[in-house]
This record gives sequence, C-alpha cells and structure tokens, in this order.
Amino acid sequence: MDHHGFIHEKLDIKLLILFMLSRLSGPVDRGTLDELCQQCDEGVDYFDYSDCLGELIQSGHVVGDDEEYAITDKGRCDSGEVEKRLPYSVRARALKLLAPVEERVARAALIRADVVKKASGCRLELALSDGKEEMMSLSLRCEDEVQAKAMKRSFRRSADQIYQKIVEILGDEGK
Repeated sequence: MDHHGFIHEKLDIKLLILFMLSRLSGPVDRGTLDELCQQCDEGVDYFDYSDCLGELIQSGHVVGDDEEYAITDKGRCDSGEVEKRLPYSVRARALKLLAPVEERVARAALIRADVVKKASGCRLELALSDGKEEMMSLSLRCEDEVQAKAMKRSFRRSADQIYQKIVEILGDEGK
C-alpha cells in the first residue's frame, strides 16, 4: 500500500501519538486521539496506528482504558528526547489541531468522576473545580459498575448544569 504524507514507519506513528498526548493537559478520549493523528498526516494508517497505541500502552508510555488515554512520565521523557524526528510540518499541523482540543481537555480536567469498586458494590466519586478550588464533591452508591459508568459519563457531559441544579435546589430552602 502506498503511504502519502511524511509518516511511514511505526516508530513515527508512536512519536506522533506521544507528541499529541504530551501537549494535552489531561486525558483525551480514543475517538479524539484517533482523529487528531489521522488528520495530522496522510501517512498514518488506522491499523498501524491502533497497533502502535497498544504497544505504547504495553510499554508504559501511555495509560488508557478504552475511554481515555494519557501520556505517562516515561512517555513524556522518552518523547521529549526524540520528537524532533517528526517533520516540522507534521509538528506544526499537530499543534494547530490540538488548540481547540486542549481547551476541552483543560475544562474536562476540572471535572473528576471516578468509579470505586467496593465489596458492597460501586461508589461514584464526583467533583467539580473552578481551577482554583473544589466547588463540589459528591459520593454516590451505585448498584453496579454499569450504572456507575453511565452516571460517570453523564456527569462529565453535564457537570456545570448538575452543579447549578444542586445549588438551585438547596438555595430554594430559604425562600
């Protein structure tokens, strides 16, 4: 198969993935990471890309769980030393593509939603910050992990509205 673009080897794809993740302030979902890498260079083949991402996880350069992916300290250190191997045009395009994504990632970093497995079931630990301090912290018991994960996704999508609704409900008491 003919490859177009500047990226032709799996090592280059790994460097691109690490370059992208190292420029984000927090984890990114799989679909966004896939899209960023594919749009960055025509030479990135999806199947090679998927293999490379898996290998980076196995080697400890990236952490991921089918929902979110982030670079590790090991990945940041190793990529920083060799990222100049990526052509300048690829790095410049990557930075341009990353700008709007970084805004979303930075906002998402203010929202914490963790599923904690317990012997008695699952707990969902939720928190919202304004970047300076925690505005809200909430812990909920869930029937099972499926419910906890669904609630986690919902909170991540609507944290601001949920916070506002709680404040509204609790503020009505004095009226």
